[in-house]
Amino acid sequence: QSQLVESGGGPVQPGGSLRLSCTASGFEIFDYAVGWFRQAPGKEREGISCISYRDDDSTLFLDSVKGRFTISRDNAKNTVYLEMNNLKPEDTAVYYCATGWGCILNPDDYETWGQGTQVTVSS
Repeated sequence: QSQLVESGGGPVQPGGSLRLSCTASGFEIFDYAVGWFRQAPGKEREGISCISYRDDDSTLFLDSVKGRFTISRDNAKNTVYLEMNNLKPEDTAVYYCATGWGCILNPDDYETWGQGTQVTVSS
């Protein structure tokens, strides 16, 4: 069964850092583009970053997270990471990862989704 599991969320103070993990089981995450998305209460799900598939390491970032977030993959661990630095209260949301066929920030283009992990940025 193909599955994605996110981990690494939690509470953090403004200016702090977290690293989210997206681990695949039942398939090779290397063969897919991986996107990170978030959804805050009362808001639509938005794409924040993605990394292309196989040997193409192209990445994209939402303007509001550029320079603060990085995305990377560890194929040996079948995992994609989202490193988040200088976190702000407006980054508070449930964060999801998903796999698709291209690195774009539109959630409609992704097929397999994880269950999400909560990130809360508050003092």
